[in-house]
Amino acid sequence: MTPRPTPSGSDPKKTAKKKAAEKAVTKKASAQKAEPVAKKAPAKKAAAAKTAVGAAAAETARAVKAGAEKVGAEATGAVKAVAKRGGAGKAVAKKAGAEKAVAKKALVREAAVDKPVVKKAAAKKAAAKKGAAKKVTTKTAAPKPTGVNPAVEPAAPAPAPPPEAPVSPAMDAADRDRLRAGTHHNPHGVLGAHPVPGGVAFRVFRPYALGVTVVAGDVRAELQDDGDGFFSGLLPQREIPTYRLLVAYEETVQDTEDAYAFLPALGDLDLHLIGEGRHEQLWTALGAQPMTHQGVTGTRFTVWAPNARGVRVAGTFNFWDPSAFAMRSLGSTGVWELFVPGVGEGELYKFEITRPDGSKTLRADPLARRTEVPPKTSSIIHTSHYEWQDQEWLANRAAGAPAHEAPFSVYEIHLPSWRPGLTYRQLAEQLPAYVKDLGFTHVELMPVAEHPFGGSWGYQVTGFYAPTARLGTPDDFKYLVDALHQAGIGVLMDWVPAHFPRDDWALAEFDGRTLYEHEDPLRAAHPDWGTLEFDYGRREVRNFLVANAVYWCEEFHIDGLRVDAVASMLYLDYSREPGQWIPNVHGGRENLDAVDFLQEMNATVYRRVPGVVTIAEESTAWDGVTRATHHMGPGGFGGLGFGLKWNMGWMHDSLDYMAHEPVHRKYHHHEMTFSMVYAYSENYVLPISHDEVVHGKGSLVSKMPGDWWQQRANLRAYLAFMWAHPGKQLLFMGQEFAQGAEWSEAHGPDWWLLDPAYGAEADHRGVRDLVRDLNVVYRHTPALWQRDTDPSGFQWIVGDAAEDNVFAFLRYDAEGIPLLSVSNLAPVVRPGYRLGAPDDVPAWVESLNTDAAGYGGGDVTNPEIVKPDPQSWHGRPASLQVTLPPLATVWLRPA
Repeated sequence: MTPRPTPSGSDPKKTAKKKAAEKAVTKKASAQKAEPVAKKAPAKKAAAAKTAVGAAAAETARAVKAGAEKVGAEATGAVKAVAKRGGAGKAVAKKAGAEKAVAKKALVREAAVDKPVVKKAAAKKAAAKKGAAKKVTTKTAAPKPTGVNPAVEPAAPAPAPPPEAPVSPAMDAADRDRLRAGTHHNPHGVLGAHPVPGGVAFRVFRPYALGVTVVAGDVRAELQDDGDGFFSGLLPQREIPTYRLLVAYEETVQDTEDAYAFLPALGDLDLHLIGEGRHEQLWTALGAQPMTHQGVTGTRFTVWAPNARGVRVAGTFNFWDPSAFAMRSLGSTGVWELFVPGVGEGELYKFEITRPDGSKTLRADPLARRTEVPPKTSSIIHTSHYEWQDQEWLANRAAGAPAHEAPFSVYEIHLPSWRPGLTYRQLAEQLPAYVKDLGFTHVELMPVAEHPFGGSWGYQVTGFYAPTARLGTPDDFKYLVDALHQAGIGVLMDWVPAHFPRDDWALAEFDGRTLYEHEDPLRAAHPDWGTLEFDYGRREVRNFLVANAVYWCEEFHIDGLRVDAVASMLYLDYSREPGQWIPNVHGGRENLDAVDFLQEMNATVYRRVPGVVTIAEESTAWDGVTRATHHMGPGGFGGLGFGLKWNMGWMHDSLDYMAHEPVHRKYHHHEMTFSMVYAYSENYVLPISHDEVVHGKGSLVSKMPGDWWQQRANLRAYLAFMWAHPGKQLLFMGQEFAQGAEWSEAHGPDWWLLDPAYGAEADHRGVRDLVRDLNVVYRHTPALWQRDTDPSGFQWIVGDAAEDNVFAFLRYDAEGIPLLSVSNLAPVVRPGYRLGAPDDVPAWVESLNTDAAGYGGGDVTNPEIVKPDPQSWHGRPASLQVTLPPLATVWLRPA
């Protein structure tokens, strides 16, 4: 609200002088136009016979209209005039009414009584009678007659053209009803200022207002109160002037621009791209956008709601009453728009949508860039002011090797529970240092986008364009990403385009009908999670999601998106029984719309954001998940275009193997080797994610058999086997220090296990030290990452030693330099164990041993250089003998 402006108007002490001057001017103007008035005398007499008051009002309007061309000081319309003299004086309401009117031939005589009164709500209710215009006088600071000498009458003036008959500026009943009901598709066509016969009509809809005054330069005209919050008036202007509104309420006066005086703040190109479903920066066109429009600061509100009968915006700036803030429909795009002057950052808002059946729903903005802290659900107007400091990181990322040819070890984090209670900025002080110390190349953040239920871990998103407000503002989140980049750590983010929850304030049946979800109930409802699936075949919905992927990468400098639940998107029969799904046009079970969407998303992200990576959590054998979109596969589909894919098969098989007692593992030996059958069919990530340490599955160390020493030894051996296996690595928080309890989002990792005062602290610290060393050796050994997707980068030494529980293989870098990994997953020491070896490496040295004492092992190592001998073994011309520690993995490199 702005302070009450200094009212201007007639000074009661000077009223008599003004009235006399006005009367003199009126009589002169009447005399000069006597002849044309006289010709219409019969009509005026007939009107007087019906009602003296009506006739007087009509004659006054004619007299003023006739004199308007000679005397520029008078205005016509159903308004109350307020004189402005230097902006000073007390506010005085004038009540002018014709008490008597007598038409005598060509002369007009009027008797007017002006009484200053105190402005009250009751005094402002004056209804127009049968559309007759009411006489008003509008005065300027220095009015002078034009073309009239007050002392000498002009000789033989040229005849003036007959004036246009003024129209009533009041709004018709149909428009009033639609505005009150919130169903008007074009409120700008009836509200605001519009040229009409006789001048410019002003119409304002402000429920609860006591009065509305138009201020246009020196002219101040108080509009007629038409009832129900509608105000109107007619000013004798040739063109629409620049104007403001003074809206009087019971205790204040609001000085504001008129929201309905503005052209659309959304351009034709934006609307065209939205209609085509090709707006790759959709967040710049839809939502709440603070801006300067036509020289005025405010906020542009836009929302896509094609089935709505009307849309209005409500928020803290209008006390959550949307009545006076109707949005206009922009053509056939389904987009509604309203520029609200004077509204800026930090205001809460929602859209009130009138459904096709006439009912109303209050919805959060689908493209809100900031939200309230859940469980509150309002959107917040936001503009970013963050200044990035990661230019060097972005430049190196763009120029670097693709993810599948670079070191890529990922620490997966649930931000709200990693250190419970910390904000984004507080996390930025701790997380980068911790991850850098452990040597991970990237962090992967479980979903950051806003979600109402914390127990969903972020996988049921309602605010796709807003980082969760639980930890701070969007700029605070940027600060965290920037801090990670400056520490040399990439940032991946879980992204959930597969489904959305049914909350009645979010996306579900957004405008009263299926919109973001599929119109077929069989395809809309997700059978596993009670959520709704997106309609990927609708171009606007696909655009909403594709632009969202670009948004996180461009606006928040995210380095990669891990796309959740891809399999549920790809198959029409996913978790559905026969009869619960309909085949595609080819009779198959593939969701062709989802395929198109994923291809478009990947192609767009890779084209627009150099150096990013997209990762698919896809649990089936779909062909070509990481194949280029333009390369056709045997199934007739182009690749989906992802950069990497989670290897869910490896994860399940290897964990099943490790869960067996060592004595039984020989019967499950294939579970550790089968992954190499398909290891090069895609670009894989080996994930030990949050999904494997919740819901009764236990933590990673608790999956291992044996006593506490054996559990930790198994875990260490497994981690080293994983880091050496072709593919990238991902490890969930808490597993890096062998947390015994499974993860809970309520309290996060058990950091107390690393407290030196805890008796078993060394056991947990040893595992964490191993993870650090795995990452250090991994980064500096190209053989472990450079040819992850090239079959020539891997060779088995022995893959069938089931009786021994031994696995040995070679990894090669692009220069042909090898690394030998040997895992002994039996609880016995195997001294002098012979392994085939290449004959071109003269000596080997141990680079990592998970049984080292520093990791909590038995310290059975190979401290000396190991040299091969010419004895052939395992089909190789040379061999070497090493000591294999129990439940351990050993890495050897050329000396």
